[in-house]
Amino acid sequence: MSANSLVDEIGGEEIVRALVERFYDLIETHPRGRSILELHMDGHGVAHSRIEQFNFLCGFMGGRKYYLEKHHHLNLKQMHEHISITQSHADDWLFCMNLALDEVAIAVSSKTRLMEAFERVAISLVKLNKV
Repeated sequence: MSANSLVDEIGGEEIVRALVERFYDLIETHPRGRSILELHMDGHGVAHSRIEQFNFLCGFMGGRKYYLEKHHHLNLKQMHEHISITQSHADDWLFCMNLALDEVAIAVSSKTRLMEAFERVAISLVKLNKV
C-alpha cells in the first residue's frame, strides 16, 4: 500500500469498511437506494456485495487489492455483467455513496477525488449496457 493512498488519507481500512457498511445501510433504507437494492437482489445479494465492495474499494483506493487476490481480475464490466445498469441506477448509486461519504466524515479533498472516480465508473457502466 502506497503511503499516499486514499486508504491512508481517509484513515485506513476501518474507514473503508465503515463507508461500505454505511453505503449499504443507505441502499437498504433510503428511498434513493431502492433501485440499487433491487439490482443487488437480482444479483448476488447485499451481504455478498458488502464484502466484495470492501475488497474492491481497498484496491481502488490504492490499498491492498483483496478483490484482485480473490478473483484474479478488476474488470468492472465482468463484475456487473449480470445486471443492466441505467442512468437512473447510476444516479441513485452516486447519491447514496455521496451521502455515505458525508456521514462517515471523509475529508472534502478525498471525497472529491473519490466522487470524480465513482462518476467516471458509473458513466462507463451505463454506457456498457447501451452497447
